[in-house]
Amino acid sequence: MASKTSDRRAKIEAATPKSRGGANRIVVATVVAVLAIAAIVAGVIIADQNKKSDLSKGGSSLPVGASAMGVGLVANPSAPANVPTLDIWADFQCPACKQFEDAFGNQVNEMAQNNQLRLRVHMLSFLDKNLNNDSSNRSANAAFCAADQDAFLPYFRGLYAIQPAQEGKGYTDAQLRQVAEASGINGAGVDRWQKCYDARDHNQYVESVQTQSAKDGVNSTPTIKLNGKPLQLQGLTPQTFAAQVKAATQ
Repeated sequence: MASKTSDRRAKIEAATPKSRGGANRIVVATVVAVLAIAAIVAGVIIADQNKKSDLSKGGSSLPVGASAMGVGLVANPSAPANVPTLDIWADFQCPACKQFEDAFGNQVNEMAQNNQLRLRVHMLSFLDKNLNNDSSNRSANAAFCAADQDAFLPYFRGLYAIQPAQEGKGYTDAQLRQVAEASGINGAGVDRWQKCYDARDHNQYVESVQTQSAKDGVNSTPTIKLNGKPLQLQGLTPQTFAAQVKAATQ
């Protein structure tokens, strides 16, 4: 299992931009600037999208790691009860989400794999309405199908690594499958992933997370909370993030 995890991590990290020097502080400042603008628009978009959600489309099964409709997926369910919970609300088409992933993804991934925190991810799809496509919904479904194959985190990271530079271009079905294969899903696992994706087995779950997030007041992405409290991105560095996680540990 350790070898499999290492292989997955190597494949994803090879495609993931690495930060240099003080780049983390610069990137996070950019994230905050983007969110300041996006927050105004996102609330309206998310609310409108939820009114039109149709939970009758696609399958109703829960992906591995999700305990109920509307509840975020726990990426590392083996984490002990005394570690803090980090909640991330994200959309695979969100540029600011990619910036957060580029700046903190390696650290969050390592802490989750080492069970230093409990990582709960809420994948949203509201940008489909804004960008006039269905890429957020399809990519969320694809990621949850990867969760069924024990590859959610590698898939999550791999998809952000290839996010199109042009917002709204979205992901092709071929790209979604390629990321699945690069995430360590192989053999019969790829066939199971493809069947799950083609049938949209988890689509009702995708829609339910979108609906519940709006009810919970989440109106922009990325939204990050540590033990239920919003994490301030302004001035955040890997060092201060690690310190906050340590302070939140019981």
